[in-house]
Amino acid sequence: MRKKVRTYSANDLEVQMLNTLAKYHGFSKSAMITSLIKKEFWRVFPSGTEAIQPDASAWVREKPVDSNHG
Repeated sequence: MRKKVRTYSANDLEVQMLNTLAKYHGFSKSAMITSLIKKEFWRVFPSGTEAIQPDASAWVREKPVDSNHG
């Protein structure tokens, strides 16, 4: 049996989940990971950071939405 080599840490189930999401959205695995990172970044930092600013045309919410309180 050949050893699996990955450049990121994920178990077999997580890789299957990534493959399924990527296929569903028509993305490569790399594009899917990038998309998820971007969504999470803007959720956590809706106004950006000092080094990373939203596009000039972006609608910026002042505070993140509290998922527990809508």
